Amino acid sequence: MQKVGILGGGQLGRMLLQAAANYPVETYVLENDAHAPAAHLCHHFIQGDIRDYDAVYNFGKDLDAITIEIENVNVDALEALEKEGVKVIPHPSVLRTIRNKASQKKYYTDHQIPTASYLLTHNIQELAEQRAFFPAVHKIAEGGYDGRGVQIINDEADVPKGFDTLSVLEKLVDVEKEIAMMIAVGQSGEIAIYPAVQMVFDKTLNLLDFQLCPADIEEKTYWKAEAIALTTVKNFNSPGIFAVELFVTPGGEVLVNETAPRVHNSGHHTIEAHYSSQFDMVWRILLNYPLGNTEAVLPSVMLNIIGKEGYSGDAVYEGLEELLKIENAFFHLYGKRQTKPGRKMGHVTIISKEKTDLLHKANKIKHGLSVISRN
Repeated sequence: MQKVGILGGGQLGRMLLQAAANYPVETYVLENDAHAPAAHLCHHFIQGDIRDYDAVYNFGKDLDAITIEIENVNVDALEALEKEGVKVIPHPSVLRTIRNKASQKKYYTDHQIPTASYLLTHNIQELAEQRAFFPAVHKIAEGGYDGRGVQIINDEADVPKGFDTLSVLEKLVDVEKEIAMMIAVGQSGEIAIYPAVQMVFDKTLNLLDFQLCPADIEEKTYWKAEAIALTTVKNFNSPGIFAVELFVTPGGEVLVNETAPRVHNSGHHTIEAHYSSQFDMVWRILLNYPLGNTEAVLPSVMLNIIGKEGYSGDAVYEGLEELLKIENAFFHLYGKRQTKPGRKMGHVTIISKEKTDLLHKANKIKHGLSVISRN
């Protein structure tokens, strides 16, 4: 039985472990928080910092393979493990490129992958000097996630909101639709592509509100998006699962926004809505099994369950019992004991043949379920 480790024990690790139960694999998790969502589902839990060289190296040295659920890991240790024969998926070289938004953008331009025009700033003063480039989006090069580390700079008045460190200043794009494509790459280079999803964002939190699958886009736009996403992934020369987020402009232009080299929020619906989920697919890749079937069972909508504004403390799911009566709605709570405003606490996937039915049920759940605290 192969020994496989996951760096990180959040909700993505949790769902990876739920899928691992179907395979002959001994699972290990490295995570600082002993109460993390994935902590109790693995065979072996090791408490430690995924950013620390020694912790990651010692965790991985006796494993057959190792993967991630977040990019913020010690890449030096993964490179050392890879040299010693441990299968690291995705390859550390991919993490080096992707985890830094400056090097990620350079990767796109180096490989002629269409992306929004950009420049780099190293401090607020440099940002202030780029007035001619506004309106633009300022993204911190390392450490940002889930909308954190991103600021829209419309004019000079917004400059103080920017970042006083290496950041990407990206020209604001007129976006008609945001879509994402999940692509799986096996150890021998074989590829499986999931249908594109369309994302709708909560403008206040800058978090995903809900997403539809399949994306409501023209066929020619779909083929263009697929070709661009494939080019993005193939040039990494690495096995793994990749989420490629794309902008579609009103004129039908398709631009890569960002890529994540791991299971991703834009693939959560695949658990119920597709024959092989993104989590199942990762185990097939790690264990060198044939890739799974990415076709949809039915159209779907997925929405995040997030902590309600004004509440911090022990999580209480208000309205859950009533909403569990909804047919073909599948609730995933991540086991996080503490809620806080905007924190991802779970997600719901709804499947149906009818788009109107999907959206009606999604809105009912969105307005009927609140994650509060009674502290």
